[in-house]
Amino acid sequence: MNSGTILTSPSEETRPGAPAGATASWKLALVCDFLEERWPSMDLFGDMLFQTFTSGHASLIQVEQLRPTLRPRLSRWPLGGASGALWNADRLLNRFHDYPAWLRRRAARFDLFHLVDHSYSQLILELPGDRTVVTCHDLDTFQCILEPEADPRPRWFRAMAQRSLKGFLRAAHVISVSAFTRDNLLRHGLLPADRITVIPPGADPVFFAEQSAGEDTSVRGFLPQEPFLLHVGSTIPRKRIDVLLRVFAGALRAFPDLRLVRVGGAFTAGQQALADELGAAGRIVQAPHLTKPQVAAVYRQAALVLQPSSAEGFGLPVIEALACGCPVLASDIPPLREAGGAAAEYRTPDDVEAWIETVVQLLRERNTSPETWELRRERGSRHAADYTWGENARRTIEVYRQVRQSHDAPLPERTALS
Repeated sequence: MNSGTILTSPSEETRPGAPAGATASWKLALVCDFLEERWPSMDLFGDMLFQTFTSGHASLIQVEQLRPTLRPRLSRWPLGGASGALWNADRLLNRFHDYPAWLRRRAARFDLFHLVDHSYSQLILELPGDRTVVTCHDLDTFQCILEPEADPRPRWFRAMAQRSLKGFLRAAHVISVSAFTRDNLLRHGLLPADRITVIPPGADPVFFAEQSAGEDTSVRGFLPQEPFLLHVGSTIPRKRIDVLLRVFAGALRAFPDLRLVRVGGAFTAGQQALADELGAAGRIVQAPHLTKPQVAAVYRQAALVLQPSSAEGFGLPVIEALACGCPVLASDIPPLREAGGAAAEYRTPDDVEAWIETVVQLLRERNTSPETWELRRERGSRHAADYTWGENARRTIEVYRQVRQSHDAPLPERTALS
């Protein structure tokens, strides 16, 4: 049997010092992605909300983090795991058959549901929609339905996307990670404005903490001694690794000792070929798997973070970098401008020469104007301080309150930490 993972926060009666007999006011199911799918940003949402509710709001919420274990079928055959097609078939069977059945058997135990990833919205069809909240990160999942000419897909794929969209539209309320994503929801007429609330994600507290000597030692083995640019994220097409590589190669002409550190998945064959063609491959470091404290240590030692994406839902690495005091140069697209505000620099994604010129200017500022550079770092840290999971959780609870009140089940007026 697929038992899955259910993590439960302590109720008031189990917390040290709680009044005798006190219990949490209502039960929340935090519905999360399969860990086996390896989507760190989605896992982060589920984990950080769970931790924040558990540590700061247990008097109001008894939260359980729900995620079954993905059951391999086709990909467990000999050589099956090496086949992307078989693995993807297993993912779809689990998303559209196993997870819904698993969730259906548990739904009666909860007062409220929060789906942390909109791409799993088919699960809402198994839940009471009027008590379900979903976080929408972008509209990529639904693009083949909303803009079929921009994302042509086979009929079976569109059918799955349509089922997910059907579930999504049943949710009582949608939390959008950015105003940009909210505006796209409104532009396509998917939901009325009063069913959408913009709540940006927070940065993990580790990114606001002072760096320790132990963290420095833990990353010293792979970080270069020379100044380095940093990119954090996957290598999917919208991350524009091609722009990243061309910008880095251009900056090398002015700073031959410069290095590029990548935190995320390995380059594709095409990306590696481009790095080789540009003569930059030997100056690039691919970081191993890192803990969050180690990622924070890398941010703090980087000269500059580059985020040349052509599309994003929000841009959490921008906030993480600024929280660590590392300046950021990002694509001039609305979600990244929302994330970085006036604390980051922006250039058009495809204007490689403008990117190169700005990188060179910033590195020269770092070398020749330390006071100006320090002011830049401080401005970034102040900006990032507004993006915490505590604030995200506080505003999310207000959405829960609205949903419950509309369901004729009013919540207590405030939590102890509200």
